[in-house]
Amino acid sequence: MTQINALPGVRLAACLAVVAAVVVVACGSSDDTQQRGAPPASSRTSLANGPAAANLGEPRIVVLGDSLTAGLGLRVEDAYPAVLQRHLDAEGLKYQVINAGISGDTSAGGLSRLDWALDGDVRVLVVALGANDGLRGLPVSQLKDNLGRIIQRAQARGVTVVLAGMEAPPNWGDEYTKAFHDIYPALAKQYHLALVPFLLEGVAGIDRLNQRDGIHPTAEGDRMVADTVWKVLEPVIAARAAREQPTGVPKS
Repeated sequence: MTQINALPGVRLAACLAVVAAVVVVACGSSDDTQQRGAPPASSRTSLANGPAAANLGEPRIVVLGDSLTAGLGLRVEDAYPAVLQRHLDAEGLKYQVINAGISGDTSAGGLSRLDWALDGDVRVLVVALGANDGLRGLPVSQLKDNLGRIIQRAQARGVTVVLAGMEAPPNWGDEYTKAFHDIYPALAKQYHLALVPFLLEGVAGIDRLNQRDGIHPTAEGDRMVADTVWKVLEPVIAARAAREQPTGVPKS
């Protein structure tokens, strides 16, 4: 399991203070995501329609998330999945990154559209969900169950999963915020996943790295988010490539 060091208690407390604002509108309204399957074509944010169009025949890395992933307020090429694509291209790694971020999604919304997200030759799934669950104070057990089902279904298809954590706002109380925080490392341990403990590490609460709403990262902020994810994603891709590397002489 690949893991960035968990947030120390003091830093976590500081992060929770800013996440209280982040999750208020970070992902929009999720009322319409609970029952839907694939989102309408007009609402899908996919790099297949942007810089990665030339990579359509390549294996895919899907980033399943909310507006923090979709890059609300940014050009599609400035959202962190697009920056990940540039990291891959610079390293000569032949993957197509699909931005499956939908504003307003909770973990239930992500689960409901998972089949669409995993369409095609998906090798890696980055799961970046939970902010709206925390905003709404949804049961921690529900978040854990939804994320677990996403992970199980992806792994059943042979997809490697990377889990990106989020923090709950502190207004639900210490017990809730701690339980929420603990879900991500617990799932990573249970399912042997690579883990990014906090998607917005080093970005949340920094004025110059966020848009005027103080919530969504700027292009510079999303480059930092991409760097945070890349530190975990790069070795995952390398390990997967090593497993898929043909060995020996093919049978005739």
